[in-house]
Amino acid sequence: MSSVEALGGVDQPVAPPTRAGLGRLSWPRLFVVRHSWGEEQMEQRIRPRRSVLFMPGSNARAIEKATTLAADGLIFDLEDAVAPDAKAVARQQVCAAVHAGGYGQRELVVRVNGLATPWGREDLAEVATCGADAVLLPKVDSAEMIRQALSLLHTYGAPDHLAIWCMLETPRGILQAEAIAAAHPRVAALVMGTSDLVTDLHARHTPGRLPLLTSLSLCVLAARAYGLTALDGVHLDLTDDAGFAAVCRQAVELGFDGKTLIHPKTIAMANAIFAPAPAEVTWARTIIAAHAQAVADGRGVVLVEGKLIENLHVAEATRVVALADAITAMGATVVT
Repeated sequence: MSSVEALGGVDQPVAPPTRAGLGRLSWPRLFVVRHSWGEEQMEQRIRPRRSVLFMPGSNARAIEKATTLAADGLIFDLEDAVAPDAKAVARQQVCAAVHAGGYGQRELVVRVNGLATPWGREDLAEVATCGADAVLLPKVDSAEMIRQALSLLHTYGAPDHLAIWCMLETPRGILQAEAIAAAHPRVAALVMGTSDLVTDLHARHTPGRLPLLTSLSLCVLAARAYGLTALDGVHLDLTDDAGFAAVCRQAVELGFDGKTLIHPKTIAMANAIFAPAPAEVTWARTIIAAHAQAVADGRGVVLVEGKLIENLHVAEATRVVALADAITAMGATVVT
């Protein structure tokens, strides 16, 4: 069971203002989605994650340019995008950039190297207090990997609000998606690693992504069951605009909240496709108002344009409006 509560009239930030004197700009309204199973409840704050761009941690120019990009989130990558002999320099410049700020309302995430590598622990030690919004763990295939990372982050002095994002990019990770989603309240997002997964499955990259549909759906199911964000994997062919648009639309149909990206040229299209359409927002506001009037009149249900509207429809409509309002707020406050 889920319900949506709108808490209006207060300026509350989604993430605390910790970044080197440049505080997080606050959303005009905070919406909370509450999911409950028996006596257990958890909350999910709604924020746009339509476009989340991977940035090579070793590329200082790209890191600086990211302050001007319209992505909802940035993942500074210390793992796959960085050669072994550049790991230390990448770590240093990523943490310095995040600490310095200048990224406005964008969500800042650092993908660290795995703990089994020579660089993983030092990555966590430095990222713990650099001011990032989240740490992205690669190749997560068990809840224990998350607990181990959280234990180290605690040791290194990470704040309690530092979220954990998890890459699902192995067969074992997909099969353990629910356990990973449920591992800890600080787990905030599941991120599909479709490139590695296709390789591990001995599958093929196809236009309709048929070999990946089961894995994509398991990711969304786990995310929805525990109130997490689900992000689709990257699209590798930067010359295929039509194909990119098609997989974005497919991801929306499957229930994903946004897409991870590898090039700034794809940001605008991802933002457009993963945002609620104007007609969808208008319809959502209509049924919210109609249902509120019905409740005021002592009726539990109402017909709007011939369609029966109940509480579950209002809950989803409220989420859509919250997301649209958050996108509008972000567009008005992005620092470039």
